[in-house]
Amino acid sequence: MLETLEQINDAVNTFVWVSIGLFLLIGTGILMTVLTKVFQVTHFGLWIKKTIGSVFHKDISGHTKDKGAISQFQSLCTALAATIGTGNIAGVAAAIAFGSAGSIFWMWVAAFFGMMTNFSENVLGIYYRRRNSEGEWSGGAMYYLRDGLGSKKGMKLVGTILAVLFSCFAILASFGIGNMGQVNKIVLNVKEAFPIDAFNTTLYGEITVYNLILGLMLVILASIIIVGGLKRIANFAEKIIPFMVAFFLMGSLVIIFVNISNVGDAFGAIFRNAFTKKATWGGAVGVSIKTIVTWGFKRGVFSNEAGLGSSVMVHSNSNVIEPVQQGMWGIFEVFADTIIVCTITALVILTSGVVNVETGVMNEGLSDATLASAAFATVFGAWGKKFIALCMFMFAFTTILGWSHYGAKSFEYLFGTKSVKGYKIFFTLMIVSGAMMTSSIAWEISDTFNGLMMIPNLIGVIVLSGTVRKITQNYIDRRLKGKNIEPMISAIPEIQVEQAAKLKKEA
Repeated sequence: MLETLEQINDAVNTFVWVSIGLFLLIGTGILMTVLTKVFQVTHFGLWIKKTIGSVFHKDISGHTKDKGAISQFQSLCTALAATIGTGNIAGVAAAIAFGSAGSIFWMWVAAFFGMMTNFSENVLGIYYRRRNSEGEWSGGAMYYLRDGLGSKKGMKLVGTILAVLFSCFAILASFGIGNMGQVNKIVLNVKEAFPIDAFNTTLYGEITVYNLILGLMLVILASIIIVGGLKRIANFAEKIIPFMVAFFLMGSLVIIFVNISNVGDAFGAIFRNAFTKKATWGGAVGVSIKTIVTWGFKRGVFSNEAGLGSSVMVHSNSNVIEPVQQGMWGIFEVFADTIIVCTITALVILTSGVVNVETGVMNEGLSDATLASAAFATVFGAWGKKFIALCMFMFAFTTILGWSHYGAKSFEYLFGTKSVKGYKIFFTLMIVSGAMMTSSIAWEISDTFNGLMMIPNLIGVIVLSGTVRKITQNYIDRRLKGKNIEPMISAIPEIQVEQAAKLKKEA
């Protein structure tokens, strides 16, 4: 049964990612980069100033009195909670192991254009969002597909169908990439780093009592936060995410500093292998340029989620007024996740000597799953595994929290606000299943659902690209050029009036 499932999934995955997905993904990023006049470069200072440069401003990080919204900084932290996950450690290691060091270059390319894809998603998310029956903001790809794409001549039915498909795929992905896959990585790493003989009683196969205990602990921890709603998730995320990233980066920088003489060789391998077919890599059959590019793009998207339409669901809950302002947080999200965190992870692996940067041959006994912990062990010894296990725990657990919100918002779109509580309960209970898994099929299926989410979302972004360009130019004309024109804030007339009045009052 598993073999049949794997064959079906491989066929769908190849079609989604290799045949159309990657072209659609990079094409959308290029399109939005061109239409916004390379906004991520030409307005670098602006988006840095308006995001991380303003993090201590009360209107950015201060808690909002609006019960249906969270602060801009909280929305970023919650989005990063979902994006900075196992993909930043295990995903980077897998890209190097199977796609060569050159795949890291293509992760950067995906991130560069992905900045503007994520920017566009967030702009559209704010522009087409609305309040639900409980007064909470609801936004995401399903809304700009239905109300944006669907408003085009003859596209109402298409927009509605794509919105439903996106929501269904997002719910399924929330149980894969956002739940069971993350839990599985937590359990495997914790068991290896912190062995407890008393818990090694076998239940079946390789599953022990340890798996069950960890699974139940995670259920309790997650349920306390998830059932409390977005406010509680956001409050947790803004406290743990900055510490989590700093903790990982400090440990990583120590390793890179110790191996500083190898940094040049690491970057050299990244650039050389990005454009060169490898006759052999890792002691196995060589990899083609197509494979190198594919691994880089897939792991890049798996890491930062630009193009999936996922993080826009929490960005839309921000108390922000200007769509472009939240769009700039989207740029920073991709920048922080891939350009900073993933690059640091890659340098740790490539400079530490656990893999030959020219041949891809890993040290004896290592695999893509253990590359990162082995790299940390070269400097920190036995504590290296424990360090990575703690990082994986924090990264993966916060990913579970973030994705619980994405799945809940998709469930709300399909079945209404009152149905969400049932989804959250089921979501937390499924954590035990992730702890008891042994097959890698869950990760492979997660890849497929990511791609299936991506397709309707990117169709919506492309069709509405002109709207993004107009909103962006409107912001630049008003904010930077001082033109006295009506702001473009919402596609919904009553929200446009309400938010424009707030904007005028703030001015």
